[in-house]
Amino acid sequence: MSMPISSIPGAAEPLPAGAGPAPARRSRRPASNALARLGRAVRSNRKATAGTVLLVIFVLVALFPGVIAHDSPAADAYTPRLGLTTGHLLGTTSLGQDMWAQLVYGTRDMLLIAFVVGLATTAIAVLIGVGAAYLGGLWDGVLGVVTDVLLVIPLFPLLIVIAAYAHSSSTWVLIVVITATSWSYTARQLRSQALSLRSRDFLEAARVRGERSIYIIVNELIPTMTSLIVASFLTNALYAVLFASSLQFIGLGNPNTQSWGTMLYWAQNEAALQTGQPMWAIAPGACIAALGAAFALLNYAFDEIGNPALRPVRRTRTRGKRAH
Repeated sequence: MSMPISSIPGAAEPLPAGAGPAPARRSRRPASNALARLGRAVRSNRKATAGTVLLVIFVLVALFPGVIAHDSPAADAYTPRLGLTTGHLLGTTSLGQDMWAQLVYGTRDMLLIAFVVGLATTAIAVLIGVGAAYLGGLWDGVLGVVTDVLLVIPLFPLLIVIAAYAHSSSTWVLIVVITATSWSYTARQLRSQALSLRSRDFLEAARVRGERSIYIIVNELIPTMTSLIVASFLTNALYAVLFASSLQFIGLGNPNTQSWGTMLYWAQNEAALQTGQPMWAIAPGACIAALGAAFALLNYAFDEIGNPALRPVRRTRTRGKRAH
């Protein structure tokens, strides 16, 4: 004797008369889900929150410098060597230029160097490191030799030599010089990570399907290395800030460019610390340290987000009465 379907345990209940199937829930896009998870991770990590706040402040200053500083950074229309006043928050230079305006307008140049060098260096490292690891053979050998040669050459002396030949050059020349000499270490890191993933099942499945190597690298291999690539970008941006400021400080750049490094250069030439103008050197140095701290905090935060072993242990409050 057969039992009615409604009496079978676990069977679906019949729909009421006139009722159609329940409407399917709209799934959110993968990109939106990824951005939402990234936003929650940043908000839950104090280092990421602090780094993001600092970086957003610098970006807003770079985008709207005229709103914050009302004077022209190159105008020498004021009394030279003024101290801190309400009209000149940091004083004036020996030529009568407003230091606050120079500091504000110099933010754009430094952020341009940081982001462009960070993106370009990371892109070159991904192309060379991941491509060499996956393709192997002659590609890996040739690119490995080039990377090793750049790794054994001291980076900062090499930058000094190259920048000396491009003396008084524009910011873009400085960007090209730093990018061309800074990708090797990141490429070596990404190559090691790609080698550990080359024999994974999902890559083997893509090869069995007959996918091209470029498709496998771009759509299968690189997305699994997102956290390492983001951390590499933040590290490269941090070093770009330090290298560019150092080269501008020693005069290997255009001294007429509005940048924090050139402010330090002129402060040193004019002996600002000895002549009672300490903010000429302290203010740009503090901004360089703050911008570097923003990239460093974000880098540490992404390491913690991507590696659970690095996450700090948080104490949870127990509800109810404590056991005696």
